[in-house]
Amino acid sequence: MRKIIFLLFTANLCFGQISITEIDAEMQKHFPENQPGGALVIIKKGNVLYKKGFGLASLTTGEKINASTNFRMASVSKQFTAMCILLLEKKKQLSFDDNLLKFFPDFNRKVGSKVKIKHLLTHSSGIWAYEDLLPENLKNQILDEDVLKFLLKKDSTYFIPGTKFQYSNSGFCLLEQIVRKVSGIPYASFIRQNIFAPLGMSNTRIFEEGKLIPDRAFGYARNDKNEIIPSDQSLTSATKGDGCVYTSLNDYQKWYEALVSDKLVDLKAELKKIGFSITGTNNSFYGLGWFFRTDADKNLELNHTGSTCGFSNVVQIIPSKGYMIALFSNIANDHEVYFQLEKILKKQGVDPSHSDLKSMLNLTN
Repeated sequence: MRKIIFLLFTANLCFGQISITEIDAEMQKHFPENQPGGALVIIKKGNVLYKKGFGLASLTTGEKINASTNFRMASVSKQFTAMCILLLEKKKQLSFDDNLLKFFPDFNRKVGSKVKIKHLLTHSSGIWAYEDLLPENLKNQILDEDVLKFLLKKDSTYFIPGTKFQYSNSGFCLLEQIVRKVSGIPYASFIRQNIFAPLGMSNTRIFEEGKLIPDRAFGYARNDKNEIIPSDQSLTSATKGDGCVYTSLNDYQKWYEALVSDKLVDLKAELKKIGFSITGTNNSFYGLGWFFRTDADKNLELNHTGSTCGFSNVVQIIPSKGYMIALFSNIANDHEVYFQLEKILKKQGVDPSHSDLKSMLNLTN
């Protein structure tokens, strides 16, 4: 019994009094208790080494951030949209080689006949960015179907589909509508029935106007005077396919466990089939809502960031090592704390990754 207690104490000493103290200090420095904050989870070899929240979910109510606080995932949401497509493909209800005309017959034939689902899933479609097509007098939030209307007017793409990588929110808005058309039910219903409910992600929600998101964090930003101001919604915050998921550390951990156990699909095998190489990067690829690479020992490394008007998120997963770090924050453009944490974790021998997240972050902006 004494030996067991000693081993537990030693493990706690190695990670608790050295790393945890440093991590706590970094998080407390970056997220003061009376300001917007963040939530961090670190898992290695399947064990939760750290899970804690800092700062406030709402400056109005003073509610504190914890492991159940729901953050807007922004582009981290894309992995959920991609999983919806994977599940439909698994049931043979669609093919990655299906083109847009199959689902949207009103698309210009020069575009619709060449752009395929696999191009949307890998940001290699070349379709126009909806952010460049917004009307100047736009006052109301746009929806995924509005993105389709914008794209139906275009008779060209930026480049020949399948020849280049260019990050595209438009592509994932089209995927949202493909899920809706093929399944015959709303996207929010499909993802709830086929992903959230089976995995026990009971607190995770899709943003839908007029519907409550429980335990949610509200977004903030800093103005030119470095003052914190509310920044929760923008004109593009209502599109679902590219960035609408609200989730917490607790629920995201369930998602991570499903990914590494192949509970829904064999993600590694699917990425091998569809991954698209990103020119100019260190052996990096994109597919199915993930930036990914393999290290010298063939370990798959997955990562993605999510940035929007009031939120900043980073996720990195190495399935073969049972490793994940996820940092969610309710303040815009706030990834620097992640890179400081990464230095601490590498120094402690906890972070085994080789991915260049700074380069990946630049690709999504």
